[in-house]
Amino acid sequence: MTRRIDFNCDMGEGCGDDPAIAPYISSASIACGGHAGDEDTMGATVALCLRHGVAVGAHPSFEDREHFGRREQTLAPAEIAALVGRQTAALQRVCDPAGARLHHVKPHGALYNLAARDAAVAAAIVGAVRALDDTLVLYALAGSALARAGREAGLRVAEEVFAERGYDADGRLLARGLPGAELDLDAAIAQVRTMLREGVVVAADGSRVPVRADTLCLHGDRPGAAAFARRLRAALEAEGVSVMAPHA
Repeated sequence: MTRRIDFNCDMGEGCGDDPAIAPYISSASIACGGHAGDEDTMGATVALCLRHGVAVGAHPSFEDREHFGRREQTLAPAEIAALVGRQTAALQRVCDPAGARLHHVKPHGALYNLAARDAAVAAAIVGAVRALDDTLVLYALAGSALARAGREAGLRVAEEVFAERGYDADGRLLARGLPGAELDLDAAIAQVRTMLREGVVVAADGSRVPVRADTLCLHGDRPGAAAFARRLRAALEAEGVSVMAPHA
């Protein structure tokens, strides 16, 4: 039974009710100019996190606002490292004068999914994070190539599971649009309880996939995200689970 977990949400994307979500989470991954976000939105989101004691993280992505960073691109590892470093540094520049400490880095969307399976992409992201600040926590899909690369490089890694997204039998998220890819609230709470109690997620084909759950993600851009956040936090506390940022 998991007794402690981080509850994180993607924020500053211009499409969610961040102020209504922030009281229920322990860390936030903030869009920093790739798929969404600019200096003003980063500043407002950092201030919101400080107000609620939420750990601040960077959410770098493919630089593709048209598709919200959810379309895969073919880039050389050096280009991927550069965009991760550039976007994370942009958030760091907002954090410093606000008195906020940058806590973690979590890739977004297509970049996150690509890094989960592609060792070269994972290594590029890890290299960029280490070059910027090797004390940052790397958020990565549980059991993924990115999680392995981070640990091998000596980074602190938080393996991530998802509350309201369905899984396939290899532990990856089902592609959006497929049946079972997005769960309703009751199904999400049931999935979280199974992860916490048994250390597995039930995939779309019924198989039971082992997962390590250091941090639990809720997508802030989904409909009703604030209600999800409130109910999920209540469900975690009902299970006797302490909610706090990794390595706090």
